Amino acid sequence: MPKLTQADLIDLNQTFEARSPQELLAWSKEVFGDKLAAISAMQQAGCVVCHMISTAKLNIPVLFVDTGVMFQETLDTRDRIIKEYGVDIITLQPKLTMAEQTAKHGILYLTVEGQKECCHMRKVEPMNEVAGQYHAFIGSLRRGEGGKRSLCPVLQVDTENSTIRINPLAMMTDEQMDAYVAEHNVILNPLHQQGYPTVGCNRCTTPVMPNEPKRAGRWRHLGPWAVYCGINPADREAGAKQVIDLPQDVIDRLLGRETDFAI
Repeated sequence: MPKLTQADLIDLNQTFEARSPQELLAWSKEVFGDKLAAISAMQQAGCVVCHMISTAKLNIPVLFVDTGVMFQETLDTRDRIIKEYGVDIITLQPKLTMAEQTAKHGILYLTVEGQKECCHMRKVEPMNEVAGQYHAFIGSLRRGEGGKRSLCPVLQVDTENSTIRINPLAMMTDEQMDAYVAEHNVILNPLHQQGYPTVGCNRCTTPVMPNEPKRAGRWRHLGPWAVYCGINPADREAGAKQVIDLPQDVIDRLLGRETDFAI
């Protein structure tokens, strides 16, 4: 199988720095076609991506991983977006229920290493189960989130499942995000207005005080060592040496070798 490295994407990523999220979404659909899906955890940025997909009528499915321990507000947000935006949201689930996982492995999320294992089983593995159906996933990371995400590229190879991760909102600032949400009255997870800047599983997400970092409520019980779940490649890896397998025709279209579409 032909190889694609992060270094192969340098020129394209530089070109995309000047492109809007809507342009990047349209390019993604043109290049990857039915082998493209978006990912949303029904947080603010993911809801914005759903709105953009719906508005542009791109017919891109959205994958939502229901870990089995999501807040009801998150599930309700998913259902509203399906109903009001007409987006095709495909709900993925882990193989084990939380009760089954606990009986087999204990309460994993009480330790740093256990948290990584828990997140991998409940978030990453359901994605990996369907990854073979796709060549690219649209994410919703923004550099304005800070931390490891402050340098996230528009295009990134994902070595976890040999796909391309596309971040059309990478350059969107907090102010631009708020303006878009207000202008379009985007459906949002109501927990964002209840002290939760970010929202994950109900076992490991707490409200955040005004003077705390936005992600302080994620795995608070584990201290500053657990900040990310590992579903996003920008949170777990970096560097030009990252490499994935992709069909040659996909690589050619991606790099503009055999496509008439340009932005």
